[in-house]
Amino acid sequence: MTRATVLQEVRQMRFEVLYERRQRREVTMVEAAAMLGVTERTFRRWSDRYEAEGVAGLQDRRLGRASGRAVPVDEALRMVTLYQTQYTDWTVKHFHEHWHAEHGGRRSYTWTKQALQAAGQVAHAPRREAHRKKRPRKPLPGMMRHQDGSTHEWVPGCQWDLIVTLDDATTELYSAFFVEEEGTLSRFRGLQEVMERKGLFSSLYTDRGAHYWHTDAAGGGSTRPG
Repeated sequence: MTRATVLQEVRQMRFEVLYERRQRREVTMVEAAAMLGVTERTFRRWSDRYEAEGVAGLQDRRLGRASGRAVPVDEALRMVTLYQTQYTDWTVKHFHEHWHAEHGGRRSYTWTKQALQAAGQVAHAPRREAHRKKRPRKPLPGMMRHQDGSTHEWVPGCQWDLIVTLDDATTELYSAFFVEEEGTLSRFRGLQEVMERKGLFSSLYTDRGAHYWHTDAAGGGSTRPG
């Protein structure tokens, strides 16, 4: 069984559960789609197919079928061989233009670069730092708690740290208090107050410099404590 087949079966099971909850009006269409990780339009289309065809309507019809846009293997091989035997010291851009002008190439520059990279003829460029994107809120209360600490002169002459814990979906404030200096115990105190009032939550969002994991170097990845 392939990975794609396994993922399809998992998606079907999750959809059926959310579809039933949607029918019982426990969640809205938007909430069900968010929990499944798809758009509302996609969830609605799957619902229509499920109602018309049952489980068979959820099958990914693309599995096991070759893409109509796939480049023939022999064409890709000819391009890579041409570069490897005659143009290895050329840049991809220069080669791509010459391939089109002199050898009848028809593919895009992006396809040419990716094919040469996949064949090991061209090195991948270093990854640039990803732009920060606004993270959408969770659809339901309790799915995620958001905790943050900020230092400010809240009272003239007194600089304190404010530890705040709130719900990500509703921004309802569950815990907020001042401490002289933020630390692991103050962070845990915030979680304790929230769990005593609201119970357990599904996930926690906090800044990279928090006290729940260790960052080896600034800007690097983080590792959770064992």
